[in-house]
Amino acid sequence: MTRWSTSPVTEDAPRTGGLGPRAAAVLVFMSSAAVLVVEIVALRLLAPYLGLTLETSTMVIGVALTAIALGSWMGGRIADQVDPRRLLGPSLGVSGAVIALTPAVLRTTAEWAAPLLLLIASLTILVPGALLSAVTPIVTKLRLTSLAETGTVVGRLSGVGTLGAIVGTVLTGFVLVSRLPVSGILIGLGILLVAGSALVEWRRRGWSGTPALTLVVVAGGLATTVAPGACDTETRYHCAQVVTDPDRDGGRTLVLDGLRHSYVDVDDPTYLKFTYVRALAAVTDAAFPEGEPLTAYHLGGGGLTFPRHLAATRPGTRSVVSEIDSGVVRITRDQLGLDPGAGIDIRAEDGRLGLRRLDTGSRDLVVGDAFGGVSVPWHLTTVEAMTDVRRVLDEDGLYAANLIDHGELAFARAEAATLTEVFEHVALVGPRTDGGNLLLLASDRPVDLRAAQEALDARGTDWTITTGEALTSWIAGARPLTDDHAPVDQLLEPYSPQNSR
Repeated sequence: MTRWSTSPVTEDAPRTGGLGPRAAAVLVFMSSAAVLVVEIVALRLLAPYLGLTLETSTMVIGVALTAIALGSWMGGRIADQVDPRRLLGPSLGVSGAVIALTPAVLRTTAEWAAPLLLLIASLTILVPGALLSAVTPIVTKLRLTSLAETGTVVGRLSGVGTLGAIVGTVLTGFVLVSRLPVSGILIGLGILLVAGSALVEWRRRGWSGTPALTLVVVAGGLATTVAPGACDTETRYHCAQVVTDPDRDGGRTLVLDGLRHSYVDVDDPTYLKFTYVRALAAVTDAAFPEGEPLTAYHLGGGGLTFPRHLAATRPGTRSVVSEIDSGVVRITRDQLGLDPGAGIDIRAEDGRLGLRRLDTGSRDLVVGDAFGGVSVPWHLTTVEAMTDVRRVLDEDGLYAANLIDHGELAFARAEAATLTEVFEHVALVGPRTDGGNLLLLASDRPVDLRAAQEALDARGTDWTITTGEALTSWIAGARPLTDDHAPVDQLLEPYSPQNSR
């Protein structure tokens, strides 16, 4: 096969590639930034269906890196065999069309052809990622017309591409996701890429596929409006919905990434629908005198069901809540009827950082109820984190953590082992059948087991308490979690989103 070249590459050959240095830099910068935008936003799109886990993140990053490697290799190879000026427009335009279709395609696949989701998700990252990554070697080919400047051209374009990737990452993480829905980000990016393709082809007066690609982008935008799985609100971390309970006038369910996270009765905060919240209320009532106000700290907020309950049943209770998602905080205030006078101080912050800011011995109760999907964020599970929990509790304080696990309960056992490293007394509170929600209690004072079991029975939970030798046997040598080693996602048994919290 005859290889195509812009001109013979010699020490002093003139530039005849028809692509100036500024245009080359813009193309490389834009395409590199777009790859990272797609990668980050893909995680947001997949979270409601695959969970926001280490495995999901690893898969997306791995596919994106594969796309970059494949695109760079194939782009350079093809540019040596075909007029590279004919490749730029199609690479930008086709990738833009695929990106614009991605939200509708992924959401429809997740709802109607779930077994194909991983394959389709991989293709929606791989195809545009490879096409966009091919732009850099194509542009490099067009700019390389003199051996005397090879290092300068390759180094400059490589640096511009890296800078574009950095800008794409920062812009998406700090600006775009917080201000725009993910579907809007991808459709907007698709429009920009097709527009860039049109500009390149207008200057070259060659390829005429831009009108067709424009129609595809428009179709993608229209399809997104009717595709299943859309959110009421897209926050920085979640696809959020508030669902009204048809059987209870004040009932509202906060759904994050397809999972029920909180149920709130805006008219009656003493009403507790979820079993684990009733169990939490029961053990709290058993641990502290009835009606006594508490100073409480909550790792994770959601709809603030339990802080509201404490405010209603223990007047004068002061609760501090660390909720990392400011969008969830807004939903709770605007749509879930939070009383500003309820004594609940909500802080949009990471729980580990919020914990550090609390004074030593300042809390009667600490509640762990933070989740990313069905997984407790790993850094809130470790010996170091629990040591900080113990620090902020007073001498009679209680830590109660809500967990979800199934099957062999490997994560729950590891977390129980972690708590036994820090606290004098630890108890497991859970259903009689394995799997689902359960509570771990930890304190430096004994838990009144009889009172706690009576309170659990009174609230109709059908949950039991395990402690002492029975708990030690259940833990069965599970390894405590530390900041250095906390494989929470790997320990968790696979979980179906159809099961509720």
